[in-house]
Amino acid sequence: MARVVLEDVVKVYPNGVRAVDGVSLEIADREFVVLVGPSGCGKSTSLRMIAGLEEITAGRIRIADRVVNDVPPKDRDIAMVFQNYALYPHMTVYKNMAFGLKLRRVPRAQIDRKVREAAMMLGIQDLLDRKPKQLSGGQRQRVAVGRAIVREPKAFLFDEPLSNLDAKLRVEMRAELKRLHRRLQTTTIYVTHDQEEAMTLGDRIVVMRDGVVQQVADPLTIYEKPVNRFVAGFIGTPPMNFLTGRLLLADGHVYFDEGGCRIPLPDRHASRLAAYDQREIVLGVRPENLSFRATQTWADKQRALPARVSVVEPLGDRMDVYVTTKAHDKIVCRVDAHTHLREGQEMPLYVDVDRVHVFEPGDTGMNVTLLGDQAGARVAV
Repeated sequence: MARVVLEDVVKVYPNGVRAVDGVSLEIADREFVVLVGPSGCGKSTSLRMIAGLEEITAGRIRIADRVVNDVPPKDRDIAMVFQNYALYPHMTVYKNMAFGLKLRRVPRAQIDRKVREAAMMLGIQDLLDRKPKQLSGGQRQRVAVGRAIVREPKAFLFDEPLSNLDAKLRVEMRAELKRLHRRLQTTTIYVTHDQEEAMTLGDRIVVMRDGVVQQVADPLTIYEKPVNRFVAGFIGTPPMNFLTGRLLLADGHVYFDEGGCRIPLPDRHASRLAAYDQREIVLGVRPENLSFRATQTWADKQRALPARVSVVEPLGDRMDVYVTTKAHDKIVCRVDAHTHLREGQEMPLYVDVDRVHVFEPGDTGMNVTLLGDQAGARVAV
């Protein structure tokens, strides 16, 4: 087990592409950290540099306080699990799991004990005599994880290990990996493009875009206090709604003007928002913070947007409802399944103003409602 530290790490490929741009990150001993972001954001490149599979252009990487920039992968004492499992097709499950230990000349009795213990832990003890082609995708992934476990490394590195599995099996394997980490307590760095995986697995989440870390925080902070519009839109299903309008100050209060309809914003944000009077802003609202009924809590605090229902998507215990307003043609609301709505229906749409965010314009516009409040997160600069 070990602490892993990245200090201003940069990766520039020969063609000039800057895949990783000054990433600094400290992963504590025994912590489970997830790197998440869209394809091409630099998360897998960062992981491969930690593993030693990619050369570092600049910066330093430490594993257990040892600088490993020039240390070969085999000497870094880490174990990596790949997306494609990387199993030897001609070997049995047992031999696949034992192979790395044999290379290190571990005594045969010790190899047998470690392989069988790992197999029991993963529920594949009855598959040790089979070859990979005889296994399902989930079983192959367990073998790949087992091969990493038997080495008892200082850190586990996972590169999108569940992306080849079907949706049901992905959920099952997520729970398996979480239980496994709780049992082994080994430092784990996990890469995924699936924000749901990131939210369910990580002690902390590192959100990346274009090679730059946007925010580092625990899952709840990332969800409730995104530092910019990119993080807010990337984390959450369905994604956050972004409504473009103007900020207005009147009678000591602040309002969001959507285009003829004014929504009063909480007075606690007035001092932070005063500088944006008459300027374009973006109001961020999560789908679950929209409703077609004004509750007692909301009724005297906000006004409704006139809306027309365009699409209703039943999802069992809930519905995703898409609506249009005068200024926006796609707003999604998540409501109770028993809400009676039909397509084409006109309804007032209520905004829970206590849960909104105000962003500066642009894809990575800063969250104005968080300015001066670090919220336990590290912000990209």
